Amino acid sequence: MTHITVFGIPNCDTVKKARTWLADQQISFVFHDFKKQGLTAEQITLWLEHTDLATLINRKGTTWRALSDDQKQSADNVSEAIALMVQNPSLIKRPVLQIQNNDQITRLQTGFQPDLYAGIFSDTP
Repeated sequence: MTHITVFGIPNCDTVKKARTWLADQQISFVFHDFKKQGLTAEQITLWLEHTDLATLINRKGTTWRALSDDQKQSADNVSEAIALMVQNPSLIKRPVLQIQNNDQITRLQTGFQPDLYAGIFSDTP
């Protein structure tokens, strides 16, 4: 059974666009609010099996710019980057679209582009 989760924060414009697109396409999904529901190191570690740090960390956002130089340098180390993302979920490029079949992630996508989502869901049963 396919289970779709969108991870993000509700007031993020890109997350809003992704959620609206999915709803307009009548694609059933669960929204996981980073800020209210939290995020675990285990979840981020699982994502890193499907993407890399450079893709997962949003180095253009205000949260990244607010980090100290030492914190920014430590973000190149996987375990330290995971700790930073758990403490500051807004560091993660949003939204994170996670598609699972039988508890196995089959697709992970960061960010939102309508054409990309259309391609993903034209292939998803």
